[in-house]
Amino acid sequence: MKLRFLGGAREVGRSAVLVNDSLLLDFGMLTDTPPQFPVETPSPDSVVVSHGHLDHVGAIPSLLSGDARPPIHWTPPTRELALTLARDTLKLHGVSASGARGGSKRQGRFGGTLQCPFTENDVKRVTEVSETHGYGESFEAAGHEVTFFDAGHIPGSAHVSVSDGDTRLLYTGDFHTDDGGDSGSADDRNGPNGQRLVPGTTARPEADVVVCESTYADVDHERRGVVEERFAESVKTTLWEGGTVVVPAFAIGRTQEMMLVCEAHDIPCYVDGMGKDVTEMLRRHPEFVRDADALRRAKSHARFVTGRDGQRERITDQRAAIITTSGMLSGGPAMTYIPAIRTNPTNKITMTGYQVEGTPGRSLIETGRAEIDGRVMPVAAQVEQYDFSAHADREGLVSVLDSYRDSRILVNHGDRCAWFAEELRADGFDAEAPELGGTVVV
Repeated sequence: MKLRFLGGAREVGRSAVLVNDSLLLDFGMLTDTPPQFPVETPSPDSVVVSHGHLDHVGAIPSLLSGDARPPIHWTPPTRELALTLARDTLKLHGVSASGARGGSKRQGRFGGTLQCPFTENDVKRVTEVSETHGYGESFEAAGHEVTFFDAGHIPGSAHVSVSDGDTRLLYTGDFHTDDGGDSGSADDRNGPNGQRLVPGTTARPEADVVVCESTYADVDHERRGVVEERFAESVKTTLWEGGTVVVPAFAIGRTQEMMLVCEAHDIPCYVDGMGKDVTEMLRRHPEFVRDADALRRAKSHARFVTGRDGQRERITDQRAAIITTSGMLSGGPAMTYIPAIRTNPTNKITMTGYQVEGTPGRSLIETGRAEIDGRVMPVAAQVEQYDFSAHADREGLVSVLDSYRDSRILVNHGDRCAWFAEELRADGFDAEAPELGGTVVV
């Protein structure tokens, strides 16, 4: 089996692995200024997508330009998330169906003059070649037998098992494991063992070679229930003191997780941004969440923001949590809320995920200042950071890889891939970290 790493090798973002020059696993973008895409746009016979985050699906429509029409295989939620993100990318770049694909430079909210890699027509073509599959259902793609297994990352996320008849590959995609206990239940007295939105992965399909993510290979997550309790206590204290709490959150997965947390702890909350549409979509796929009834209750508990008639300005004076995009303060309704609450030290901003270097969210945590809509603003409101990550930490990664000690391990999707591969080798694994653009034959 021949594997070409066109993106996501020794980096986080633009994941893309080409198998036997015919089957493409993921095709994402790296959110930067300007955005970065895989180092090559191949012409695969089929495409298989692990899950619906931008760094794994962001460039998928660009594969359908010209006469190319490879079928795209994914779970139902991943399909809907990918289309939502593609349409949002078009909007951010200011590109429409009439724009020349990739050739027209346009001013967009990403900042600067950028090139969009696809048009609205390319996005429409995605719906024409889409094929959805559930977990455990084997299907044929580019002459390979492929099976999805629940990866426990976000709804619809999948480990991808690929066999070419000689070699069995496990492409983990991004995954999460419940962090202790025997159930991962969201009803435990001390909070959940894992995410409330989806259960952690338990799948361990047979494999000769494993391409494993390593986002948090050098981190040990604090127990989720402890993080949740500390977050809830902090928010309730601020509300009791008369303040407002802005909760920046990624639209896919994190917004819904924070809604579930707020409902479980009886925290009044508003929800704004793309996360509203994603929540409604996920409710149409109850089989892909841990507890569909809990998500329904969380939706009923929250108040969705329409943004009409100055609603956002009025909300900033409410004693409530405001769950809003973007998770790194790089756009979205957060651009309204942060300036409105920043000068009052009773107010609070609770970051719920990792902040990439160079983002306004990272700057806010490190300096107490953030660039919002082109202006650098000092923030007197309290700033806190919580680890609600949907990725496995070091312990979780090793717990999964322990089932593959006789397999070859290829480490990708991380800032310290080579270091983690060396750590695995010291522990007896046959592990390496492929180079970006490199080829590995197994």
